[in-house]
Amino acid sequence: MTFKDKFKSYIGYDPDVDAAASSVSSIKQVASDLPNAAVNYVDRLFPFTKWIGSYNLQWGIGDLIAGLTVGMVVVPQSMSYAKIATLSPEYGLYSSFVGVFIYAIFATSKDVTIGPVAVMSLEVSKVIAHVQSQPGGAAYTAPIIATALAFICGFIVLGIGLLRLGWIVEFIPQPAVAGFMTGSAINIAAGQVPGLMGYSTKFNTRASTYQVIINSFKYLPATTKDAAFGLPALFFLYAIRSILSTVESRARNPIVKRAAFFANTLRTAFVIIILTIAAWVHLRHKPTKAYDISILKTVPSGFKHLGQPKIDTKLLGLLGPLLPVSTIILLLEHIAISKSFGRVNNYKIDPNQELIAIGVTNTIGTLFNAYPATGSFSRTAIKSKAGVRTPLAGWITGIVVLIALYALTGTFYWIPNAALSAVIIHAVGDLIASPKQLYGFWKVSPIEAVIFLAAVIITVFTTIEIGIYASVGASAALLLYRIARPRGHFLGRVRIHSESSDGTSTPGTSRDVYVPLTPDGIRNPQIKVEAPPPGVIIYRVDEAFLYPNASYYAEEILDYAKKHTRAGQDYTSGSPGDRPWNDPAPPRWLKSSRVDTQAEANAAKPLLRAIVFDFSSVSNLDTTAVQNLVDARRALERYAAQPVEFHFASLLSPWIRRALLAGGFGRVQSDRPLEVAPVVTGEVAPEPAVARLYQRRALPAVVQHDKDSEGADIETGSSGADSVKIGSDLEAPIVSPLTSTFHLDLASAVAAAVGSGYSEW
Repeated sequence: MTFKDKFKSYIGYDPDVDAAASSVSSIKQVASDLPNAAVNYVDRLFPFTKWIGSYNLQWGIGDLIAGLTVGMVVVPQSMSYAKIATLSPEYGLYSSFVGVFIYAIFATSKDVTIGPVAVMSLEVSKVIAHVQSQPGGAAYTAPIIATALAFICGFIVLGIGLLRLGWIVEFIPQPAVAGFMTGSAINIAAGQVPGLMGYSTKFNTRASTYQVIINSFKYLPATTKDAAFGLPALFFLYAIRSILSTVESRARNPIVKRAAFFANTLRTAFVIIILTIAAWVHLRHKPTKAYDISILKTVPSGFKHLGQPKIDTKLLGLLGPLLPVSTIILLLEHIAISKSFGRVNNYKIDPNQELIAIGVTNTIGTLFNAYPATGSFSRTAIKSKAGVRTPLAGWITGIVVLIALYALTGTFYWIPNAALSAVIIHAVGDLIASPKQLYGFWKVSPIEAVIFLAAVIITVFTTIEIGIYASVGASAALLLYRIARPRGHFLGRVRIHSESSDGTSTPGTSRDVYVPLTPDGIRNPQIKVEAPPPGVIIYRVDEAFLYPNASYYAEEILDYAKKHTRAGQDYTSGSPGDRPWNDPAPPRWLKSSRVDTQAEANAAKPLLRAIVFDFSSVSNLDTTAVQNLVDARRALERYAAQPVEFHFASLLSPWIRRALLAGGFGRVQSDRPLEVAPVVTGEVAPEPAVARLYQRRALPAVVQHDKDSEGADIETGSSGADSVKIGSDLEAPIVSPLTSTFHLDLASAVAAAVGSGYSEW
């Protein structure tokens, strides 16, 4: 015996297991695909190459209109959001410029507009406050901290995208996202009310939301003249939107409809311009120290802070605790927005490529001293409705921001801060989920509606970080519970008869379906389900069979078998000491009549003969699950004191078959005929390793019948009314003859388990 043979004998090499799903073949296939995969990987990094060659005048006009429209909105919004981040207004313009220019190169969404957003700006302000409150943190200015945060978070998101790990985002469900977004929007709106009324310096507007709301009412008597600018601004923003939205929805003339849309879109810029002029008229003759309202004042012209970000190990350590939540906000809001508008406008986004776009935008943006930028819901909605055709519209928006930076900063001096607070409150109001959305969650899944409410409440009464962690943690716990406690079902049979057009049953058209024995809330409860023959159990596994739920499935089967079948060894006539400790005799004080009744009921039960598993929903099977099946089989055979057949139907993967073969399943000797079906293969032979599982035989000479005649039985291999051509065509089994307890479908598995003693099954 060679060393190779000795080694195979030592490790227990099983050629049937290897033939079921070869690891070497899988590795070779992956290796052979690597060149094409590499080319495809690089090609996907620059999606603009797929459409830029077809760019035309019509697209250009649509992009020009949409870009200009968004540009008129992004300038006041970005300066407002910079205020939320506790940064100077110019940093919001920097982030807007870099975001829209770079995103166009890497984007897979034509609608999304990258730039400062309310929730991320709020998080930046909290990060700045956290770092500066730590020992040694006061040495770092707010812009340095914000830029470092943008670089680190951007680098993390870029890495996730390059490694194609965007699927991680899918673990955070929509109710959790909506929950902390709603809580954050309420937090932002509440924090801007003091600025709207003119007493923002009286208390900490970055405290918990409920505290800010209480203090806002408490300090109402301290309201200043700022409210004369802030309240009208907020009123007109909502009034204009309401009026023009009504006009747009009711107008029949497309020109009127379009004009109403653009006027509605530009309402923010219009209100800011009017109030800026009003502030200039009010303050122009007063000395700076005598100003009785708060205004934006000097905004530096152009890019004054170009250069690489300043990051050292100490700053990195101070930022560390808040990096996870900052990264989650950065990528989650963007992916949610891009997917939403992709569905609305009938195109598909690539989540990994979108993460790359965000990552590149934020890392390169730090050279312009930009702070973290991501997708904006409000500006994306405007861009989409304005008729954008390609991502190149972002460049038009970038040019508008550039003009504002170099030509309009002098006029920004007179913008009232109360007006900017009104703009923020108006913008974040759209992020607050409506009762209709909450009821939508409740209709689909009440427990997810609870998670949504919990996220909102926790965010309002604590911080946005705790709200995010709580909602994500609750969603993960719910997912793990659903995996660990799946809904397996014990099945019975229902025979369905087809009806003709006059409502009568059509002879010979009945079929059997297998449904849960107990009412499941789906089928008609008045329909009687026929239980399997005595000693046979049919069980459907409704989830992947993995280590979190393996013992649950096994215990459920064991409990059901012991409840509905009897033990193979009778202990009633023997000594109590002969019984095992886990199956003791009834207590002596129990009445003998009751004991006799229990014994008679137990004796009437059948012996367990076979269990049929419906694996049609099992996508994966791991080592722990196979071990639990092995243990269950051993326990049931000891209980029944006879062999118990395990049949498996509808295996979805060769790796599942391989795992079951490794556990000793599938190769039970049986007197039943081989399960074969005619498959025309020509002269193509399978690989040698697979050939030993699928022995072939030549077909006898037969006469070919009509194609519309009844097909062959896929399990028994009988030809029925069909036949095949004469010649070298071969008949081969669909399910290997060596794995006689693996079946194509549930009906054939049940038939094999029941045997010939119950012909009606």
